[in-house]
Amino acid sequence: MEVSLETLGVNLAQVRVSKGIGIRGAAQEIGISPTTLSRIENGNIPDLQTFKKVCVWMKADPSSVLGSNSSSNMRVPQVAVHFRKNQTMSSDVAKALADMILLAQRAMETNTFEDVVEDE
Repeated sequence: MEVSLETLGVNLAQVRVSKGIGIRGAAQEIGISPTTLSRIENGNIPDLQTFKKVCVWMKADPSSVLGSNSSSNMRVPQVAVHFRKNQTMSSDVAKALADMILLAQRAMETNTFEDVVEDE
């Protein structure tokens, strides 16, 4: 069963029904209130502590539910460099800062944080 954050409530209800357990029994097994379980099954997103308990009970990997181990769902941070004209900042300094920010972005994307020194 593919579980995502958007389908957590539906999947939770399916697991509960397949086990033949009512809301009160499942809530007790999970360690949450029946009201909280009902809210999750109705599409509300639980807090992190409750989310973890629900995932453990469903035998679902929390990182896969959140989509954090899927490369298709990974978002690469994007950096845009914009400087307002500042009388005290020369164009050389502005360009150097922009290059430094873009270099940091590339390092984040490739997860390489080596000392990079460029010759002028």
